[in-house]
Amino acid sequence: MSLQIYKLYFSRNRAYYKKLKNILGFVPGNVKLYQMAFRHKSVAVPIKEGVKNSNERLEFLGDAVLGSVIAELLFKLYPYKGEGFLTEMRSKIVSRANLNQLSRKLGFDQLIQYDSRMISYTTKQGSLLGDAFEAVVGAIYLDKGYQFTKEFLLTRIIDPHVDIETLEVTESNFKSRLIEWCQQEGKEVVFNLIENPEGESSKMFSIEVAVAGEVCGIGRDFNKKSAEKLAAEKACEFLKII
Repeated sequence: MSLQIYKLYFSRNRAYYKKLKNILGFVPGNVKLYQMAFRHKSVAVPIKEGVKNSNERLEFLGDAVLGSVIAELLFKLYPYKGEGFLTEMRSKIVSRANLNQLSRKLGFDQLIQYDSRMISYTTKQGSLLGDAFEAVVGAIYLDKGYQFTKEFLLTRIIDPHVDIETLEVTESNFKSRLIEWCQQEGKEVVFNLIENPEGESSKMFSIEVAVAGEVCGIGRDFNKKSAEKLAAEKACEFLKII
């Protein structure tokens, strides 16, 4: 009897294995990684020094892996385009709105664990699904390795679900859209560079955007302008501008 057959039909987690196989297209090795990937911090418990067994760390890892795969894809797909164009295209593909949509298409919403008493409708629609998507990518990377994760993203996600040609001509300047909306509404918008969770040694930029004194989004990227765009995108989603 193969290990995959045992997991699908005889293990105590067989129902969960079957769900994952139907959604992801493969049988996971370490199922605990995927359970964590779908566990929001609202239902997580502390495990050590304030760190919870939520999907936040996997989300951080998955974001980096996803960005690497997309960067390589775009580098090969557009051999004569500059860094600015490639960065903009990557931002479009990994935008929160796009990841939310992909997560919903794949059925991730069926597996996400969260406390509905603590999660508002806006939060659920704005970040919960996209965060889980990145966390799952992180789980696959730890479970199966980079090459497997790359093939999974390209063949099961990008090819069937992402229209790169359409995205190329789609306007996605969320920062300009946010600033314009705030001007129309007479509200002040401020972008602030804040401390990284990983400390000063981290090369990531963390940007916080506040509208009328309320924090509406935080973006993190190795490029400061990209971090501002991510923060603006999350703010647009939070404010239901998009």
